[in-house]
Amino acid sequence: MSNFSAPRFQPEVRSEFSRVLRNRVNHYFKSNDISIHANNGMIVRSVVLVGLWLGTYGLLVFGQLPLWAAYSLWALMGALIALVCVNVGHDAIHGAYSKKQWVKTLLSHTFNINGASAYMWKISHNHAHHSYTNIHGHDEDICPGDFLRISPTTELRKIHKGQHIYAFFTYTLATLSWVFAKDFIQFFQNKIHNYDGKAHPFREYFLLFFYKILNYSVYLGLPLLVMPYSWGHVIAGYLIMHAISGFYLGITFMLAHAVEEVQFPLPDSDGVIADDWVIHQLQTTANFSSGSKVASFLSGGLNQQVEHHLFANICSVHYPALSKIVRKTCDEYKVPYISLPSFWAALGSHYRFLKKLGREKAYKETLKPAYA
Repeated sequence: MSNFSAPRFQPEVRSEFSRVLRNRVNHYFKSNDISIHANNGMIVRSVVLVGLWLGTYGLLVFGQLPLWAAYSLWALMGALIALVCVNVGHDAIHGAYSKKQWVKTLLSHTFNINGASAYMWKISHNHAHHSYTNIHGHDEDICPGDFLRISPTTELRKIHKGQHIYAFFTYTLATLSWVFAKDFIQFFQNKIHNYDGKAHPFREYFLLFFYKILNYSVYLGLPLLVMPYSWGHVIAGYLIMHAISGFYLGITFMLAHAVEEVQFPLPDSDGVIADDWVIHQLQTTANFSSGSKVASFLSGGLNQQVEHHLFANICSVHYPALSKIVRKTCDEYKVPYISLPSFWAALGSHYRFLKKLGREKAYKETLKPAYA
């Protein structure tokens, strides 16, 4: 963990761009009399996904199905867990789903039930990652451990030479890590890079253990008790579920910040980033398949991570409209707007990124600010 104090962003650099962009987005919602929160379409999507998730679970556990069908539903459960998390829980935890606190709190529990602490996610994701995107020592997401190098600012090790192959297998472990290790480590260590947390409220101690036990009971305990298969088949199905949900979520987030096109700026000796926060987000974040309704549904709008990082308090259902405003403003001010044409283009860029980082200390000038 880093002991650095939090870096500061330079407000003077291109601040006009930031003000204009914010004003245009605000005008869009005001002039069209649109709420920044979920609309009816988003609510219907959420109800359908939650219904499919719960219905599939009920059929899997209590349906007395043939073994092949059970394995198929375990796999489907993995995809549905990921879909619910990105389409419902993620927006809720960011406060973007609704202006009503009880709604945000209720929907954020979809994370908790599925084994990932919403409380710790707010700290590691909302605070550390969104505030200091791709900054070494401050962004939790670019420091997954010594086995994986996804930033040119981290040490190159011999093991990294093959990471463009084995990295994709490690993504299948993402949700297993959350469920059994990551949340506990972060909660009791209570330090995420420059974030030194205050004492956790007692309520959060209770919720952490309550939901972990609930998750173990729902996805392992009850299936072992009532499903008509050997414990080996139940464990195998459980691992298949996590492999799919883990890979689904892992690759979705990796394609936003670990591709060839993004940068990894470092603060100067005074701890100052050369650009303002908005410009920094545009340097370090990439879209893929912008405008695709299918990609938007499957990723919960996270195929448009640029808009998400700039306006995390706005519901993802609005990102397609916002992307037109952001792109137009970037073109006017000659600010980079990184958007890869498809999922496969982004996946290819991620693969090449991993391969280069596994062999070269710094394969391009990623450490220099884009604007000086």
